[in-house]
Amino acid sequence: MTKPKKNPKTSYSKGSKNVFKDLGLQDSGELMARAKLGRSVRILLEKRKINQKEASVILGIKQPEVSNLLNGKYNLFTTERLCKFLNRLDQKIVVTVSSRKKEESSFEVLHA
Repeated sequence: MTKPKKNPKTSYSKGSKNVFKDLGLQDSGELMARAKLGRSVRILLEKRKINQKEASVILGIKQPEVSNLLNGKYNLFTTERLCKFLNRLDQKIVVTVSSRKKEESSFEVLHA
């Protein structure tokens, strides 16, 4: 019986809290913000047990767009549009402007 080969140590690096930045994508802060906003919309729809047809009426979009939203295709929606969806779901959005450090994202979404 042969001995199994030893696996070389796997190297890894600690990622930031933004997967888009870790992937080296341009506008990573904006992409992460859209992902968080879109996720918030999806979670609200799921918690309220709103089906796609009802969601299309509430959000003012066509059913295929609701499907895209529920399937995490947040890149298909602008930040402004995702904020409008949250408003239509009776959510308040607060914008805070502050200075940032060079390594910090220029756009951030925080949940209360």
